Amino acid sequence: MRTRDIITVVCALAITSLSGCMGTKSASTSGRGGEVTGVGGGKAFKEPAPYGMTMVKRGFLKMGIEEQDTLWGKQTPVKEISVDGFWMDETEVTNSKYKQFVFWVRDSILRERLADPNYGGDDSYKITEDKNGDPVTPHLDWKKSLPRKPNEDELRAIESLYVTNPVTGEKMLDASQLNYRYEVYDYTTAALRRNRINPEERNLNTDYVVDPNEVVMISKDTAYIDDEGRIVRETINRQLTGPWDFLNTYIVNVYPDTTCWVNDFRNSDNEMYLRNYFSNPTYNDYPVVGVTWEQANAFCAWRTDYLLKGLGPEARYVQRYRLPTEAEWEYAARGKDGTEFPWENEDVKNGDGCFYANFKPDKGNYTKDGNLITSKVGIYSSNTNGLFDMAGNVAEWTSTIFTEAGVDAMNDLNPQLEYKAAKEDPYRLKKKSVRGGSWKDPESYIRSAWRSWEYQNQPRSYIGFRCVRSIATSSSVKQKASKK
Repeated sequence: MRTRDIITVVCALAITSLSGCMGTKSASTSGRGGEVTGVGGGKAFKEPAPYGMTMVKRGFLKMGIEEQDTLWGKQTPVKEISVDGFWMDETEVTNSKYKQFVFWVRDSILRERLADPNYGGDDSYKITEDKNGDPVTPHLDWKKSLPRKPNEDELRAIESLYVTNPVTGEKMLDASQLNYRYEVYDYTTAALRRNRINPEERNLNTDYVVDPNEVVMISKDTAYIDDEGRIVRETINRQLTGPWDFLNTYIVNVYPDTTCWVNDFRNSDNEMYLRNYFSNPTYNDYPVVGVTWEQANAFCAWRTDYLLKGLGPEARYVQRYRLPTEAEWEYAARGKDGTEFPWENEDVKNGDGCFYANFKPDKGNYTKDGNLITSKVGIYSSNTNGLFDMAGNVAEWTSTIFTEAGVDAMNDLNPQLEYKAAKEDPYRLKKKSVRGGSWKDPESYIRSAWRSWEYQNQPRSYIGFRCVRSIATSSSVKQKASKK
């Protein structure tokens, strides 16, 4: 979403909300017999079930484990909490789905360069007018195909995104150029009374005299590409001047770190995974790894933008894709009965000796459960919420900052601790909660209440993610997402 579009949405928020309720019909102001009957008109929005997602209905959970055992080695905070309903990916995001993101970024860069006069391009790859011929902010025309037989200038634009392997001489995609720029408006911070533009609205206590000259400082994230092609991220502390001060800009390189397979396991021959895990179609249905928390958030932003472009006027009702909170993740993993594991009994395998998840059953024996590293998503049974691999396979990023206090420091209604760490912040403030355990972890680490963490900019061969989306309507919807 472009900056101008976001500011327009913010400034017109009250108007669009009202018009959305009223629809196209005129509202009666007389009521019936002088009684207030409310305004009607318009058709109730029924949110379609998102593809590949399951609805987790709102509910209650005693988060954490009350009876600690020797396997845990540390106390886990316990608290009774309630969460609202949300949609959640049935499986972890796969290599195939993440590749769609990577390829979209690649193709958007190619289209920009094909339209760049410096490469001999023109505006044919951009839309500059609407259907009525009125000028609009130029944006890419995705209906126009990339050239199959490029001319000299087009070939130069295309080859600018590739590098030559110094050993084999083959052309390779230059992953360092695959940067995705996105903007997120921080509605929560903008809604805080202390950040109101009008000083008189900053404190509703009538005994408090508001200083009209009081300076309100806010922090804003921004990013740009420097002259050497490097991403520069800055957190700006500035005086509040208007609603656009809550618009944050991010630029993230989206290509996963395929070297995590050799960096996570020193003195180990994992070169095959380095060269194949993300690029080889054999692994398309395996969970993507080597993705940082920052890259996972970029994927959520892109997925939201991709969805909104495919919707009509009802797009304003649809909530953003995002990472689950730590509380949402545990609530979803425990299933409808709040079990210790994402299955009904306390054992890790059934009566036939088959394991319920992909993890490390014995010290050094990764293969006892039938897998060596990750496994295809969804090959084990789902929990009662219809979610697969909530234990093992890969651990998963959440949106929650990791603290030892955990849920004790949170509200009991939709618990969350969020902190947007600035680049210059100490690393202890960049810890994000990771849940679920992975293919390399023992039994105790794959319990639904087990808490772990990783730095937000650290890719791992055993951490992936899945997305959630808050439910936009209380209308009856299908429990399972459409497979069409």
